[in-house]
Amino acid sequence: MSKVYVIHENDAWMGPFRAAFEREGVPFAEWHLDAGMLDLSEPPPDGVFYNRMSASSHTRGHRYAPEYTACVLAWLEAHGRTVVNGSRALALEINKVAQYASLETFGVRTPRTVAALGRDEIRAAAESFGDAPFITKHNRAGKGLGVRLFRSQESFRAHFDSAEFAPSVDGILLLQQYIAAPQPFITRVEFVGGELVYAVRVDSSQGFELCPADACRVDDAFCPVGETAPAMFEIIDGFDHSLVPHWKAFLKANGIGIAGIEFIVDADGTPYTYDVNTNTNYNSDAEARAGLSAPTRVARHLGALLAHAAPLQRRA
Repeated sequence: MSKVYVIHENDAWMGPFRAAFEREGVPFAEWHLDAGMLDLSEPPPDGVFYNRMSASSHTRGHRYAPEYTACVLAWLEAHGRTVVNGSRALALEINKVAQYASLETFGVRTPRTVAALGRDEIRAAAESFGDAPFITKHNRAGKGLGVRLFRSQESFRAHFDSAEFAPSVDGILLLQQYIAAPQPFITRVEFVGGELVYAVRVDSSQGFELCPADACRVDDAFCPVGETAPAMFEIIDGFDHSLVPHWKAFLKANGIGIAGIEFIVDADGTPYTYDVNTNTNYNSDAEARAGLSAPTRVARHLGALLAHAAPLQRRA
């Protein structure tokens, strides 16, 4: 029987989706791609394939899961299978520089970012910010990996030369303009099927969790700085923003069907988009208070794609 196949490497994030598929009566199976074997002479099974591979897979011992997933997605796409968050989405998930470059082409402002490879180059990148505060983050990240605020060159050099410094798994460190928000929150906007589902306000007054479904911790919060503490999530009633059509165009052009996009607004009212998460998770407490369920929307969207794809694949 044709079904939805969920490609992932982290069982801890799957609970809400399993429940939603079962509630909606959508047949599904999971492809856990921390390891595998791919016979290119065989065709893929019929169905719809939803890619939820994470950039932080290496933190769970799955170092090469994204690379293997890229192989699987290429195989699926070559056979004309319906893939949600396909090869291009995966490429952006594991490369923040590529994210920012693509966002800017759609009129979406991102913070000034310098990507550096090599110790001398990283030091020079830090010096380019002068006396202005800046943050570091990993190019291939997830879970806020490498996110740290520095208010002086001295504090950066002390950290960079210490045993606490952890390089990005791809070796590329991002040094980024620090956006000082007048109010202590960031906003995460959720899209399913390329359409806005809701936006959630994340209280960052004492730091915030970048991943609402996981107890993610960072040494210093991105915006604004503060001691790390559990985040507070609140779904915004009737959210609208002038960037929504720009984000939607970006998602469509990159083949991203399901994603969360995070942005912050500075004291002048200028919005900066700084993260696109193509294996987005949702905060169940915030959804319960608002009477909404993004996992249900995901299940319905994938179920509709499956109903459309099944007759076409049978004829093929």
